[in-house]
Amino acid sequence: PKGTMAFAGKYEFEGDENYDAFVQKIGLPSDKVEMGRNCKIVTEVVQNGNDFTWTQHFPGGRTTTNSFTVGKEADMETMGGRSFKATVKMEDGKLVADFPNYRHTAEISGGKLVETSTSSGVVYKRTSKKIA
Repeated sequence: PKGTMAFAGKYEFEGDENYDAFVQKIGLPSDKVEMGRNCKIVTEVVQNGNDFTWTQHFPGGRTTTNSFTVGKEADMETMGGRSFKATVKMEDGKLVADFPNYRHTAEISGGKLVETSTSSGVVYKRTSKKIA
């Protein structure tokens, strides 16, 4: 069946595109903007069927974790640390979530974790390489 893509693993930030334009568009506070720039975030994904635990480890020990089941509403946290409810969907092997002011997709492409966030036509792309 569709949607059995293996996301599970640990991924380390490799590069991104359009960071500044995107965080400006979503109104991220400047201290958070600096913190996130070229940040060696390690993303850890635990997948059990349609159940996911998605943890981002930031340098300095801060982590954010979003747990969700595909197709069911879940409590999530934005890049800026705000809580909201979202339903993550699986579309063509990509995880898709509508955040309050952007749409986020994640996919495994060429063994890498590719995340794309789009806000009013500004597309931010982050690529992470698999490390475990």
